[in-house]
Amino acid sequence: QVRLVEPGGGLVQPGGSLRLSCAASTNISGIPAMGWYRQAPGKQREFVALITSGGSTNYADAVKGRFFIDRDKAKNTVYLQMNSLNVEDTAVYYCGADPFGTTRFKYWGQGTQVTVSS
Repeated sequence: QVRLVEPGGGLVQPGGSLRLSCAASTNISGIPAMGWYRQAPGKQREFVALITSGGSTNYADAVKGRFFIDRDKAKNTVYLQMNSLNVEDTAVYYCGADPFGTTRFKYWGQGTQVTVSS
């Protein structure tokens, strides 16, 4: 069992930046894949970004070039740096982890609200 905790989130103006963090209850070096999904009001949850235990990354087209996923193994924490935010990025962001290295995450955080508004 992996517990994921996501402090952070908040309100940011269009064009601004925000950094989300996701702290795991276990050594993230042993987790094949971790990443982020998001769910906007009235929409399905969608994939945002992934980082593998080997350091490879993958991004949804909607965020490519604006969002960057990274990790700090010493802190067992994964980060999502979000730049050039726009109103379409408003959503609840969920951190996830998968023991098989896929985007079908088995473990989830509680979610954190990100609102982009002027």
